[in-house]
Amino acid sequence: MIPLRTPQEARRPTAIALGSFDGLHRGHRRVIAAVTGDQRPASLVPTVVSFWPHPREVLHGETRLRLDLPSEKLELLEPLGIRQLVLVPFDRPLAALDPETFVDQVLVGQLDARVIAVGTNFRFGVDRRGDTATLQALGAVRGIRVEVLPMLSDGGERLSSSRIRRALAAGDLGEAQRLLERPYRFSGEVVAGRGLGRQLGWPTANLQVDGRKFLPLEGVYAARAQLDGVGDWLPAVMNLGLQPTVDPGAPSAVEVHLLDRVVELTGRRLRVEPLALLRGQQRFAGLEALSRQIGLDAEQARVLAGRVGMGETPAHEGGDPAQQQNS
Repeated sequence: MIPLRTPQEARRPTAIALGSFDGLHRGHRRVIAAVTGDQRPASLVPTVVSFWPHPREVLHGETRLRLDLPSEKLELLEPLGIRQLVLVPFDRPLAALDPETFVDQVLVGQLDARVIAVGTNFRFGVDRRGDTATLQALGAVRGIRVEVLPMLSDGGERLSSSRIRRALAAGDLGEAQRLLERPYRFSGEVVAGRGLGRQLGWPTANLQVDGRKFLPLEGVYAARAQLDGVGDWLPAVMNLGLQPTVDPGAPSAVEVHLLDRVVELTGRRLRVEPLALLRGQQRFAGLEALSRQIGLDAEQARVLAGRVGMGETPAHEGGDPAQQQNS
């Protein structure tokens, strides 16, 4: 895994792809390719540089959920030829820097940048005064080659992280995967639940997901899951959101039931790939009706999981069936 570093820890001199790169879609990868290709001098460390937290969180108090958290991005960047991810801490003093000072203090002083690649929409410096022309002009007098890559379109609309978020917010996993050109995934640690799922005959793993991660539309999903980030992907059914029948007052949660598996999960980490939205949240007349519906959801999930290369693989990996998963 490539390292996550602060500017002070970064290996240098660098060839920098500068931007948020949330989702790492084809447009982002085009910018990254400009600092990893054969035109890059071998002495330069190919580096992605992003800000954390998002500038709008600091300046406007907005919550900016991420398609890819930094730890997830490391795994995605390594195959692209990047050798380090540098997160620049974004705060108000940094936001107050004029474009020239930002270039001198951060890009030159801290990162010793010799090549910088950005998209055409890149802005920087106080009040976003700096644009790509500013960066090119400042780079020219400092011996920095600045490459500006055009935005890409898809279906007549700009390819963007916002489009991917819209697809996920609508529960359209297929469109999100098409735009990402990879499956959308998230992970979380399995924490103790109240055993409500086990009482229904459908024990679930309750996931504690990082609150900065963008999650799809609430509902019931066919999914697959991977234990501790390694090994086989296991068919699953997932409930994302409220529990209108069992516990209407409970907060929104992520619950995953592994199909045809008995696994001790408490304290382990699950990586989840939702495959398709099966239905929205609904309230049933009673627990028996809810359990029947979960059975139907599970059958659909088995079929959909099989279509992505997984058959049914019953196995026992420890634990009593009544104690399977953790709620």
